[in-house]
Amino acid sequence: MKTLPFFLRAWLLTAWLLPTMATADLRGTGDLGIVVERASGSVLVVEHSGDSILHRIEGLGDLSHASAVYSRDGRYAFIFGRDGGLTKIDLLKGAIVKRVMQAGNSIGGAISQDGSLVAVSNYEPGGVKVFSSGDLTLVADIPAVGKSGDKPSKTVGLVDAPGNQFVYSLFDAGEIWILDMSRPKKPEIRRFPDIGRKPYDGLISANGRTYIAGLFGEDGLAMLDLWYPERGVVRILPGYGRGEERLPVYKMPHLEGWAMTDDYAFLPAVGHHQVLVVDRSDWSEKTRIEVSGQPVFVMARPDGRQVWVNYAFPDNQWIEVIDVPSMKVIHKLDVGKGALHMEFTPRGEKVWISVRDEDAVKIFSTADAKLLKTLPAEKPSGIFFADRAGRMGL
Repeated sequence: MKTLPFFLRAWLLTAWLLPTMATADLRGTGDLGIVVERASGSVLVVEHSGDSILHRIEGLGDLSHASAVYSRDGRYAFIFGRDGGLTKIDLLKGAIVKRVMQAGNSIGGAISQDGSLVAVSNYEPGGVKVFSSGDLTLVADIPAVGKSGDKPSKTVGLVDAPGNQFVYSLFDAGEIWILDMSRPKKPEIRRFPDIGRKPYDGLISANGRTYIAGLFGEDGLAMLDLWYPERGVVRILPGYGRGEERLPVYKMPHLEGWAMTDDYAFLPAVGHHQVLVVDRSDWSEKTRIEVSGQPVFVMARPDGRQVWVNYAFPDNQWIEVIDVPSMKVIHKLDVGKGALHMEFTPRGEKVWISVRDEDAVKIFSTADAKLLKTLPAEKPSGIFFADRAGRMGL
């Protein structure tokens, strides 16, 4: 090296350093996520290592009931808007990649096990549409007409399942469908009719085996074992649900907000100020925990030791923390009016809470329930971290 001319040595050194210098600007996606700003049709790209805002992306339409899923590498988020918009955004660049208006009114979606397909659940005109995750080209359009043969049904509770399958419920027809997209050019549908009146939402267990639909028109839940679908749908928890008499119900809880620990499921008691504790071995009720409002999200910390609960109006300033071993409330936090959504960091040391009426996201330590930081956000609602990319049903 010393025998080379000075200018050549300088050129070689620069050429060697440039890649090293460039890597300083690179980052992974494991600590990234988005916060939905529902009123302004925008999302914030955030990171939870330093708890900061990286980008604000505008032009996403009606986000009043928006949700998101992630590509396998966690770089791209697919945003499902209430106006039927499907938007792919790049978290690293803080920009929209592509946006399509695929329906008149949609209610969420899912991404396939291999990450190649994105499915959207629609209210208007009903049915499910499936798109390529790469360029958002339409792969399949699946109308949702039940066995009665009437008009297309609203579809709800859409989740991903093993084998590039999607499972969802038909609100108007009272059915559960399994959509097999393992051969995208030849979709196959397996129908389960007469599951109960007006299924309004659904969830799938973390291992992809159990699908549960909540019923708006009657008490009880409909459960399908995806390992043995030939056994058909069974009813569980006959005393659970909205029913015909329990009013007012200010906000129907989301089933995906159920807390699942090793032995128990913690779920909101619709129309009551209670959290139900259910034995997962036989889906029988074990006990009820009295809380400060009608629960909406009942979410388990990743280690399963705690369950955090938020509430519908008029008690939506409260967050309560349940200690799982003792089944008792150990913290009651006044976080501000409009506490809409919670999201734990992947290992559960922090929880982010959107506080709509204060235009803020508040970050708490889960060890002692102390406020760590507050970030500004315009009418925030859903918070979705990129670690969801590796988890079933989220």
